[in-house]
Amino acid sequence: MMILAVIIPPLAVGLTYGVIDKFWISLLLTILFFIPGMIYSLIVVHNHFR
Repeated sequence: MMILAVIIPPLAVGLTYGVIDKFWISLLLTILFFIPGMIYSLIVVHNHFR
């Protein structure tokens, strides 16, 4: 999941949590700026599997 969070951030969050608010935040950040979307997705996925 961490590798997927780097390559396609919204997909990693969507597979981890489903389509909820975290997915939409990740999608918006990735569309606007890729790096913040990637960082947000890494944090969200890491906290889920911790």
